[in-house]
Amino acid sequence: MNRPLDLGSPERFRRPRQLDVLIPTRNRPAELAVTLSGLAAQEGVPDFGVVVSDQSDGDPAYVHPAAATMVRALRHRGHPVLLTRRLPRRGLAEHRAYLLDRSAARYVLCLDDDVWLEPGTLSRLATAIAELGCGFVGNAVHGLSYLDDVRPETHVHYEEWDGPPVPERIRPGTPQWQRATIHPAANLLHVTAKLRLPAGAWRAYKVSWIGGCVLYDRAKLVDSGGFEFWRRLQERHQGEDVAAQLAVLERHGGAGVLPSGAYHLESPTTVTEREVEAWEVVLAGQPASSSRAASTTSITGTSATNESRCGQSPSPGRCG
Repeated sequence: MNRPLDLGSPERFRRPRQLDVLIPTRNRPAELAVTLSGLAAQEGVPDFGVVVSDQSDGDPAYVHPAAATMVRALRHRGHPVLLTRRLPRRGLAEHRAYLLDRSAARYVLCLDDDVWLEPGTLSRLATAIAELGCGFVGNAVHGLSYLDDVRPETHVHYEEWDGPPVPERIRPGTPQWQRATIHPAANLLHVTAKLRLPAGAWRAYKVSWIGGCVLYDRAKLVDSGGFEFWRRLQERHQGEDVAAQLAVLERHGGAGVLPSGAYHLESPTTVTEREVEAWEVVLAGQPASSSRAASTTSITGTSATNESRCGQSPSPGRCG
């Protein structure tokens, strides 16, 4: 039987370091264990910590033996880990705001609890954001069950940055809004294969938003408002990451990084009540109602009911 797991001290954890990984989780012990295992295998970023905040209905996911072992493995490799609970639930944006406040690192990686990172991913993202100097960089997640589903019509939306990213004001109805169509399924893997990049090379490309794995310059995220818009939202919302990224893009610019080392576990969503798109509320500049009208439109104008972090809607669900 496992010995009790040390949760860590918020006071000791919250100190300046290069990078912290922020993971919100709920009812996903197996997925959390896989996510943490990917972090434990990262090399090249010695100074990073991990914060896990749990909102499970029962016991927190991190007490599961597999997840607890990965917590201990991270600590054994010199990475501080803080384990917290954030209850009662006040919505996705509030949960991310809470996680952000636990960190004082220069860079923060918002990583979903159903994403495995291949070795080298964290180092590549850290290198990219330092060289580009923008507000965020990210790895769109791959859905490997779609590896044989090639969609060449989406590849036209891949456009590399020629130089450092510049601020962009991206809104629905613009051509830039359609950039998100390159991220569903395994589209980005197919684009990467066509580029035939040499080992160790990476490219920065233009995005409208990225789901699942986004590294922010913490000061620039806070300057753009962070996730404090949660106070204007009802609990049952989605698209909080989109809202934050649109704000950062407008002030500081951002980029996707290719190749992506982020892989979606394709587990069923734990966010089943999504009545409001957070980005719609933020762009409208007014509080949300409890109407379900916003939930019928995804970021690309299709139903959000069954899309995913490796799909084109902000809704965390299945790939496709």
